[in-house]
Formats: sequence, C-alpha cells, structure tokens
Amino acid sequence: MTNSAARTARLALVGDRSPNVASHTRVPLLLDALAERDRLHLDAYWIPSQDAEAEDAVRGFDAVWVLPGSPYRNEAGVLAAVRTAREQGIPFLGTCGGFQHALLEYARQVCGLTRVAHAENDPDADDFLIEPLACSLVGHEAVVRIESGSLAQAAIGSERTVERYFCAYGPSRHLDTLRAHGLRFTGHDEDGHVRIAELPGHPFFLATLFQPELSGDGSRPHPVVRALARAAVEHAAREAGMRA
Repeated sequence: MTNSAARTARLALVGDRSPNVASHTRVPLLLDALAERDRLHLDAYWIPSQDAEAEDAVRGFDAVWVLPGSPYRNEAGVLAAVRTAREQGIPFLGTCGGFQHALLEYARQVCGLTRVAHAENDPDADDFLIEPLACSLVGHEAVVRIESGSLAQAAIGSERTVERYFCAYGPSRHLDTLRAHGLRFTGHDEDGHVRIAELPGHPFFLATLFQPELSGDGSRPHPVVRALARAAVEHAAREAGMRA
C-alpha cells in the first residue's frame, strides 16, 4: 500500500477565470473539501485559454479540467489542452463547455471531421457538431441515465442521477462517427440526448454536459469531481514511482 492518498497532485484548470462564472468561484471550496474530507490534495493552477495553446501548457500536470465559461477567448488553446490530455494519458474532465470542446477536439483530430464547428464560436459555419439545444438547459436540473459498466457509472455509483445544467448548446450531428472512432456516450437524458462522454482505454477521460462542480454547496464534492481528484493523485504517484 502506498501513501498516494497524502500525495499532492498538480491540476490544470483550463478556462478564462471569472468571478461571474459560478463554476470558477466554486473550485476553491471543492479543493478544500477534497483535502479535508477525502485526503485528496490538489495543487491547482489556472491556465487561460490563450495560454493553453502552448505545446507545454498542460504537460507535467496530473490532471486537466476544462471548466465552463464558453465562448472561450481562444478556442484553439482549449482544444490543444484537450488533445494533450487525451494523447498523453493525463486524467481529464470537461464540464459544460469543456464537454463540448472535448467532442470538438475528438471529431477534428481523431475522426477527420476538420470542418465541424461549435455554433456559439462560429455561428456562420456550414457544419455544426455543437449546436443550440432545442430546449435550453440554462438553470435546469434533469435526470441522466448512465450506462452500466462505464467510467461514469463507476464514478457516480448509480445508473440514474439528477444533475444541474447552465447550457444552451449540445452535440447532435456526427455522433455515429464519433462512436465508430472509439468515443463512448454513456449518459443520456430521458429523451435520449447525449449528456456524458468517455474514452475507453484512457486512464481517466470523462466529459459531462452538466456541471457536477455546482452540486450542493461545495462542501461535499460531486462523485465525478472526486473521481478526477483520485485519478490525479494516482497519476502523481505513478509518475513519482517512475522517477524513483
């Protein structure tokens, strides 16, 4: 048994930090709660979207969390951070805008859908992967049904959950192509719309259209946030072991 529970992991928070984004203001409370309740210690650094485009922006971190707050100032920077986490096996969580951009990165870089766009970022594009939802989820709570045996189910511990959204955009087109290239959609709302995506074979790669960071008052981190923290600490322990 290792002492990984007491190890501090480095977490990259990718997004344009703002006191007006509820998810951003919630993060310090979650970090404190993770340390106090779960002995999961994360040393977090904000990486603005314009800085995330640098090749080494998130390399060396033990986890990457792309937070809400879209449209980001630099779409390319966010996509670069997602790609580094995906290709380097760095634990990754994308919530709301982070979910949308995780799918966008995968579609362009893995599926070859180089022209797909996010309607919020490029409203004049010809081919949207992420487009306005038929019914905006801003300020809504809704049921999510989770596939048995998935990373999401293991993290949440249930096949049904009620989650909070602040989102007006979601994926609709090219989902079969994303599936055919290995992305797994493991959470859907009661109408069958995609709400969770993950990448089998990756140590931890999870994206949710809902915002688990806004669950409760921040004193008890959502299981998805706790799962990311645990994956980060395990990554830090593995990296330390390789250097020893």
